[in-house]
Amino acid sequence: MGGIVYYASLDTPELERIEIELSDVEIIDINSIENKAKLQTTFLVKNPSEKTFTVAIIAYELFVNDRSIGTGQYSTADIAMPGRAAFYPGSEIPLKNIFQLISSDTNAPEYQSIIEGESVQYTVKGIVTVETAWSLVEKEFENSIELS
Repeated sequence: MGGIVYYASLDTPELERIEIELSDVEIIDINSIENKAKLQTTFLVKNPSEKTFTVAIIAYELFVNDRSIGTGQYSTADIAMPGRAAFYPGSEIPLKNIFQLISSDTNAPEYQSIIEGESVQYTVKGIVTVETAWSLVEKEFENSIELS
């Protein structure tokens, strides 16, 4: 048993090398009656390590102009590892997720800026969960992009 735990821990430094960034946020749909917008977030995930891995979960909070507009989650946790996208050494794969934005008193200016197509800065803070057959690593990330 100790050998399995030791062997699994050898992957940890390689898995922690994962690179993830928010590369795009696109409006998919606007429901002006219910004041809702459907956004597609795209995360560019890079594997600079020598280990092949999969991404199980990307849990994140999305900010517009430094104000939180909510949380989202990309998840393949219910899919067996062979059915997930494999990140081979040196690969880059964009992962897309739908983010539901509902206008409220706290995010009304940001909601208006988004649906009117104004230039905004998106910031994402989150945790990505990376898996191999033997290991699981969670890594925090944060980055920003400016879109107009």
